[in-house]
Amino acid sequence: MHLSSTPIDTRRAFVAAGMLYAVIIVAGVWSEAVVRAPLQVPGDPAATAEAARGALGLLRASMAADVVMLLADVGVAVLLFLLLRPHGPLLALAAMVLRLLQAAVLGANLLNLQAAALLAAGGPAAAVLGDSADALLALSLQAHAHGYDLGLAFFGVNAVLTGILLRRAGWGPRVLGLALIASGAVYLVGSGLRLLAPDLSAGFAPAYALPLLAETAFAGWLLWRGIRGGAAPTPRR
Repeated sequence: MHLSSTPIDTRRAFVAAGMLYAVIIVAGVWSEAVVRAPLQVPGDPAATAEAARGALGLLRASMAADVVMLLADVGVAVLLFLLLRPHGPLLALAAMVLRLLQAAVLGANLLNLQAAALLAAGGPAAAVLGDSADALLALSLQAHAHGYDLGLAFFGVNAVLTGILLRRAGWGPRVLGLALIASGAVYLVGSGLRLLAPDLSAGFAPAYALPLLAETAFAGWLLWRGIRGGAAPTPRR
């Protein structure tokens, strides 16, 4: 049986997508904004290393939260593809692939965090490095931050495509589709600044409030739609 002809339980797909999206938001915000961001002291590798050593358990827990987030992201990628493909099969496929690419990049990027955690824990490698261990630990955390934004570049295009498909689908408020498109633009600009003009990244950080609000609204709407009854209406033309 071809995938395109396989029926799905639309109501359950909406509920599952909404719940998994909520997991992504909670796990992602906690691990990145609450745990890791406060560890980095710009221009002071020794202070950054000391902060990481003092929060080693939280640093490891943030890696576990990221793994949960990425597994949920894979599930959301597949579910949104199934829900959105009637409204643009190629766009839905592209959106799914881009979201999976983001998950792959962020998953590989966890190796930078693992390196930081190993250095923070001490051991033979840290002993051999001596005074250089603090600098390498801080560099590992910084490399992870840059890698995270690299993954968000793929997610930014995914958000734009998802917003376009959502507006085509006619599932709910068209402003939600516009909000996702705008969120994609924020991710793309933020990733570009991190990679090309990192000194400007801090000033752009407040703009990420828009994606947080838009994606939280989208997750809540998916869940509400599934609970209410998830049969998709005729696409808008």
